Amino acid sequence: MSRSRARFDTAWQAARDHARQAAAQFGMDVVVTRDVLGRACLLIDDRGRPLAHDDADVVALRDAFVAATRPFTGLEPLLFGEKLFAPELYFDAEDRAPVSPRQGSTGSVHALERTVIGTDWARGVRTPTDGALGRRDRRVALYGFKGGVGRTTATAVLARYLAGTGRCVLVVDLDLESPGVSNLLEDPAGIPRHGIVDHLIESGVGNADGLELVARSSALPVKGNGEVWLAPAGGSPLAGEPYDYLAKLNRIYSDLAGLNPGDGDRPFAARLEEAIAACEDQVSELSRPPDVVLLDSRAGMHDIAAVTLTHLSGLALLFAVDNPSTWEGYKMLFEQWQQRPALARELRERLRIVAAMFHSAGDAKRLPALRDRAQQLFADTLYDQLGTDEDGPDNVDDAGDEGDELYHPPLEDDDAPHAPIPILFGNDLVGLDPLRSRDWPELPFVEAAYRTFTTTVERLLPPPHPAPESS
Repeated sequence: MSRSRARFDTAWQAARDHARQAAAQFGMDVVVTRDVLGRACLLIDDRGRPLAHDDADVVALRDAFVAATRPFTGLEPLLFGEKLFAPELYFDAEDRAPVSPRQGSTGSVHALERTVIGTDWARGVRTPTDGALGRRDRRVALYGFKGGVGRTTATAVLARYLAGTGRCVLVVDLDLESPGVSNLLEDPAGIPRHGIVDHLIESGVGNADGLELVARSSALPVKGNGEVWLAPAGGSPLAGEPYDYLAKLNRIYSDLAGLNPGDGDRPFAARLEEAIAACEDQVSELSRPPDVVLLDSRAGMHDIAAVTLTHLSGLALLFAVDNPSTWEGYKMLFEQWQQRPALARELRERLRIVAAMFHSAGDAKRLPALRDRAQQLFADTLYDQLGTDEDGPDNVDDAGDEGDELYHPPLEDDDAPHAPIPILFGNDLVGLDPLRSRDWPELPFVEAAYRTFTTTVERLLPPPHPAPESS
């Protein structure tokens, strides 16, 4: 009987095993890559000591690699740094994920994914400038791995509450495939002419100047000097103007080359950040700088969510209901970050679990049970491991630099990422039509359901911008 062919997952495992073997055998750094079809190949960094491609050990490695990974074998199973045109694009790539460290005479191993979408989950966060860091700290991502957990309604309630404290609030609808928060904040007639997708499209050809991206909400009752502004996913064109939202949506996610010769590449993450910054700037021009920006992200393992959580926000609220599909989903997400320990350390303290649609009446054990599961998830993935003397082969640099204090908050720590912020749930919230009940955020059962959520999030935010000095 002929040997069965490898499947996608087993082929990748075999490729990583052979990468470790090559690093040990030749004493060279190795990058194992996987292309958009899942085909793997090994890149061996032999720039300091070129290998003969017909060497018996090289040929044996190639044959074994092909046999173990077929049909998910790259067109060139082995590539060598000495022969590559631009080897630094692989051996120094920012989005490499460590597999095993360099030890003694054994080279290091890194994995490098080449996919159509999804790379932003594990792509390193660029060090922001002081101005960009200030913007990021004021942005709050609201995300749920599963849809239907009340994330969008919570966004609107939080916006209204924060505006009630005198803040200027900008809500950005990033659920581009299924926009929703706009309907809670504004009548259709009040939606601006352009949206986030318009900026992503127009900026691609250097044509984003003059877009009307934001409008002040007229649908939320706000007392005092607070404001709520909306940046919708798509715009509302003037009568007679053509507007093809789907055609734009289908073209926004690609990484683009620079507009002019010599310009750097423009990845999707950077272009989305430019779109949000443009919305923030418009609010500043029309009124005052936003004190807080709420990013209503789409659900699931999507590039929008990846960019929002890893690149754009200073605080990320992860909505969870206590069921197996939620925890399995977040485990997949956290394991993506776990592959990049430096990224995991940078992100983990910006995360907070939200206990969404939490039925509290008569069940005092449910919230502690959700806390237990959340803490276990973080402990298994993003927190530093306790009681281990050395890292495993696939969990390099898990505890950070030598001498760093381990980050592993105890279960009872109410300020830890795993500590759930509850949103209560009642049947009165089902079928609520905000367009017919304009005062819905002030209804007693709404305020009671969201009180802990809104006050806790407010405590986690930076203070509002100082009031301008009067002349």
